[in-house]
Amino acid sequence: MTHFGRIKQTVDKYSKWSYPLLMLNICVKVSRSTWNEPNQKSLQKTADTMEVPQLKPVQDVPEIDLDDIDKLLESLSPEELEELNGDFDPDNSLLPPSQRMKNQTSKAPTGPYHRKKLLDFLEKKAKEEKDWEQNKPFVKEIRGKIWKPKVEPKSKEEEEHLETEWDDILTAASEEELVDLAAVLGFHGMLNQTQYYAGLDNMKIEAGGFQGVAKAQELIKVPDEPPNKTDVEESIKRLKDNDSKLTHLNLNNIKNISVERLIEVCETLKTNTTLETLEMASVNMTDKVAKKLAEALSENKTLKVLNVESNFVSGEAIVEIMKAINKNQTLQELRVANQKPEVLGNKVEMTLVKLIGENSTLLRFGIALEFPDARVRIHEKLQENNDNLRKKRVGKD
Repeated sequence: MTHFGRIKQTVDKYSKWSYPLLMLNICVKVSRSTWNEPNQKSLQKTADTMEVPQLKPVQDVPEIDLDDIDKLLESLSPEELEELNGDFDPDNSLLPPSQRMKNQTSKAPTGPYHRKKLLDFLEKKAKEEKDWEQNKPFVKEIRGKIWKPKVEPKSKEEEEHLETEWDDILTAASEEELVDLAAVLGFHGMLNQTQYYAGLDNMKIEAGGFQGVAKAQELIKVPDEPPNKTDVEESIKRLKDNDSKLTHLNLNNIKNISVERLIEVCETLKTNTTLETLEMASVNMTDKVAKKLAEALSENKTLKVLNVESNFVSGEAIVEIMKAINKNQTLQELRVANQKPEVLGNKVEMTLVKLIGENSTLLRFGIALEFPDARVRIHEKLQENNDNLRKKRVGKD
């Protein structure tokens, strides 16, 4: 069994004793277990080579009976007892904190402990004590060498440079004048983009000096389009009267036209034979008005251009208008793009492809299609109608 195992057995056996007695018992048992015959031979060999005090053999060590431990402690002097009690292990977690180190305070207490009085005393003591005197007073000192820029020697070209009258002129010139001079001489690498183009156009350069930043030019204000001043009531009256001078009616961007007035305009197309162009873009047209327009187009044979962009017409209403156009096939241009329901759907687009395929007079069709197949087929049909028209015109000529 190892020394640790023997010590552990001893600790378990005598754990009820106090720590000093336990340490005494452990030391006695360890000395007996380690002092054997091989150790005696090794120590004897060391003693022959080195001058060391001779150790007593095992038989000379008195036998200690743990039952008489009280008598053994009584035979110890006060100094030996104090030394024995001071042999503590502060790292031994098996002992309570109060037993890991003895009390080293020999002074008797002067009174009960008051924390507030102690803090007040320490604060007062700290205020009464003088600060440490400085060994050396503070003096501002500048250490090290003062940096001076290195003076570069002049080149031979600078030494041989001859002063002219232009030197004084260029020295007195402002930076803006130098920039203008650089633009005139073609030194465009010294200019920014705004200065460069100003120099090309012989314009006044007002974009700072050589370090100037190219800024965006001010936007040109475009005046708003004048409001549409078409008289709706007068236009309806002229449509009803079939006025021959009214061939182009523009109602675009008139927001205050009521649904009843729009329907009335559509109704007049049934009997009108002079109007050729009708523009009704951005007039808040709905499907209700679009269906009335489809009914009028099925009877009208003179209208050639129809624009109903930027309204609230659905795909189904556009299909109805296209069906009405195919009855007479006199309309050449139809614009229905930018409606509120932007997506028409595959079904509506394929229906429009079929209807346009049956029309031979439609030359331009303004609409936004989602599927490429419908877009390509409509484009091919319109191109075919334009080619047929060109062939007829060439044949007549």
